[in-house]
Amino acid sequence: MLYLEFLFLLLMLYIGSRYGGIGLGVVSGIGLAIEVFVLRMPLGKAPIDVMLIILAVVTCASVLEAAGGLKFMLQVAEKILRNNPKRVTLLGPLVTYLMTFMLGTGHSVYSIMPIIGDVALKNKIRPERPMAAASVASQLAITSSPLSAAVVFYLGRITELPGFDHISLLDIICVTVPATLAGTIALSLYSMRRGKELEQDPEYQRRLQDPIWRERILNTTSTTLNETLPPAAKQSVYLFLLALVVIVFIAMFPEIRTVGVGEKIKPISMSYIIQMMMLCFGGIILLVTKTNPQIVPNGVVFKSGMVAAIAIFGIAWMSDTYFKFAMPQFKAGITEMVSTYPWTFAFALFAVSVVINSQAATAVMMLPVGIGLGLPAPLLVGLMPATYGYFFIPNYPSDIATVNFDVTGTTKIGKYYFNHSFMVPGLIGVVVACMVGYTIAQIVIR
Repeated sequence: MLYLEFLFLLLMLYIGSRYGGIGLGVVSGIGLAIEVFVLRMPLGKAPIDVMLIILAVVTCASVLEAAGGLKFMLQVAEKILRNNPKRVTLLGPLVTYLMTFMLGTGHSVYSIMPIIGDVALKNKIRPERPMAAASVASQLAITSSPLSAAVVFYLGRITELPGFDHISLLDIICVTVPATLAGTIALSLYSMRRGKELEQDPEYQRRLQDPIWRERILNTTSTTLNETLPPAAKQSVYLFLLALVVIVFIAMFPEIRTVGVGEKIKPISMSYIIQMMMLCFGGIILLVTKTNPQIVPNGVVFKSGMVAAIAIFGIAWMSDTYFKFAMPQFKAGITEMVSTYPWTFAFALFAVSVVINSQAATAVMMLPVGIGLGLPAPLLVGLMPATYGYFFIPNYPSDIATVNFDVTGTTKIGKYYFNHSFMVPGLIGVVVACMVGYTIAQIVIR
């Protein structure tokens, strides 16, 4: 019966994934209701902390976007790419990586991707090389960002383990930043020589024979450099960067966030610190730049962030309900395998991520399972990059958008569905990141 219930969980996740976004959240709500009222499982815990982190970060980033800060960041990134066009396959992924690191979300990739494709095409570089790598890098970087819900959730749960209450946000990103950066560099190096040159690519040549496609390929230029930005755009970026610095500084010195009197003195959780600072600096940016608050919800960051929060709400609540119910038998069944080969937990993280398209939701769903199995903290932190597996099935919005942005047709979903442009870069990035992360975690997480 337990296995049938697990198959039911996977079925609901699969049905939700067919609709994506909000569909994942509300279809998971159906699964949750069936688990509780039909299968009689005790109700699990809703992921309130994770949702609040997403809401706070997205709100601040959306104010930044409304103030013109995101466009300013794009212009700086474009100047770097256009000044070094021959290195676009290396610099493109690093640019998207850095943007995700700063914003805590990979959805900023939609704005920069047409520019990466344009730079590649004008320099006769196969656009698939930098574009697919940049899309993967933008998602791989999520576990490196101090603003990402996945990282903060990991921090909260790891510090609950005996002997690891001293672990800080800085400790975790000291593992995940070099790990994911190594993965990004590795997949970029692989991408430099992948596929045929443009002159030999049959799809590109076919499109050149089509008058409509030829017009698009030869005369379309994507750029942000000719756009006039609001005067306060730079200020908004500097204030947002200051917010990141303040968060990391507070994480480094727990005494700053210690409150109370006498025996009731205790540090404020970093989850609350991030929520507080993001709301605070969102307000500061709004006031200093005199941004109209009515345009804040109209941006790409706000819309995609709200969708992610709803998806995680349903997925994580349904999953927590099942795993809390199944943990005693689940633990007995796989403890021996994981104890003998602890790294196999990475496959579990990866497989769940493939289905539910969210690193935060994967963390919320699977980290308690890893803790329940008694896995050591260094292993759990080192394998964090394995929460990114949703490149495997090419249905994630950033990957689909990347395919559509490539007017040459070199970035594609293959005839057999799984032989798509993101598969090999994604596998290289995740495997390298996990190997580096696990190695570093043995030193840092003690």
